Amino acid sequence: MERATEPATGLPPEFETLVTELYAKSSAAQFGMSQSRLDVILAEVVRKYAGNADASEIRRFCACLRVEELVLARACAEGNEHAWEIFLTRYREKLYDIGLQIAREDSAARDLADSLYANLYGTELREGRRVSKLSSYTGRGSLEGWLRTVMAQEHVNRYRRNRRNLSLDEESEGGAQFAAPEPEPSVPADPRLVAATDAALGALPAEDRFILASYYLDGRTLAETARLLSVHESTISRKLDKLAKYLRKQILAALVRRGMSRGQAEEALAVDVRDLSLNVRDRLAQDSSTRTFPEKNVEAQAGDGPG
Repeated sequence: MERATEPATGLPPEFETLVTELYAKSSAAQFGMSQSRLDVILAEVVRKYAGNADASEIRRFCACLRVEELVLARACAEGNEHAWEIFLTRYREKLYDIGLQIAREDSAARDLADSLYANLYGTELREGRRVSKLSSYTGRGSLEGWLRTVMAQEHVNRYRRNRRNLSLDEESEGGAQFAAPEPEPSVPADPRLVAATDAALGALPAEDRFILASYYLDGRTLAETARLLSVHESTISRKLDKLAKYLRKQILAALVRRGMSRGQAEEALAVDVRDLSLNVRDRLAQDSSTRTFPEKNVEAQAGDGPG
């Protein structure tokens, strides 16, 4: 299982001592993972999310990582059968429960969980090697929370693939809505991402913040949000799509202005919003109380607003 690895470079000398400490506390040895391999894994995560930090900041960052779960996930991704057995023991039932919370129906939940097993184990081959989705877990939140996010995204992807064949009314009748993930403890994120996200959300008009908070934070359906604003649910659906594209564009541009390359900015945006130290709810919820706006305002923004 062990790969040829190179020592971590570009990080403070204290990083090697920190890796030694974390290796001793982790379960890496029982999965045949060497300290040098853990060094490479942790260096990859640190460079991605705290590359410009000093030694003390890197230590604080690593202290927030779920190293045990990171080791388990990466050992599974690298084909360690013992790690996979432990993973299934811990998460098999949880994956089904998560699927049931998302899909709301037993057979759909099992189908969703089964499809995730295949992605996690790595049935796809690339250059003769298994490709496991677990290799993208970075330990910056709980593994269970990450699995919930991955499963929810898969459910959304399926929904989008089928969406063109269903009207919004048919979706509503079928109970198509997604359970909101449980919040995870926040961990340090790149301050440039926090600042860019805060600025983009803060610059939105009150009506836009209300729509985002109502749908994503308060868990209202499209129909419920539309009723609050006295518009059709398709208006809210179009508005949400436009806002998502607009915010992504604004945040990407802000990250580039703050010194990131386009690739680094794209990677930064892959972070789960729950990992940000920014309190998104405080930024949006100031406008999320039940209220109504003139229909013409929302309709006009749906057609001419951000996007």
